Amino acid sequence: MLSLPARSPFDGGEIVVTRFYCPGSDVTVEGRFAVTTPFPQLSQEQLRFVEIFLKCEGKLNRMEGELGLSYPTIRSRLLEIIRALGYEPGKDEATIQADRRSVLDELDSGAITFEEAMSRLRGES
Repeated sequence: MLSLPARSPFDGGEIVVTRFYCPGSDVTVEGRFAVTTPFPQLSQEQLRFVEIFLKCEGKLNRMEGELGLSYPTIRSRLLEIIRALGYEPGKDEATIQADRRSVLDELDSGAITFEEAMSRLRGES
């Protein structure tokens, strides 16, 4: 049985299910039902990748054997999925590094004391 797409393959618009059938009870239900899928912005291939990622407990080296792909290829696909979900990988790390550099520069110039620098680096102020 085919999976229902999250978006219309014709125009990319919303899909509304108007009827579903349960063969076990021979019941048909009609109405307007929204199609909800986890991570609707991901392709079927990307969803499969996420499933394998979870199966392998996030260990990319285990995914190499599972998918038969190199570590750099797996890492690249993971970054594509992160971006598709609306996140920018490494953005928070860059901000943290810039903040640390700023504190160290202030300490180096004598603008703050060692104790103040340590407090800020620990996130206390």
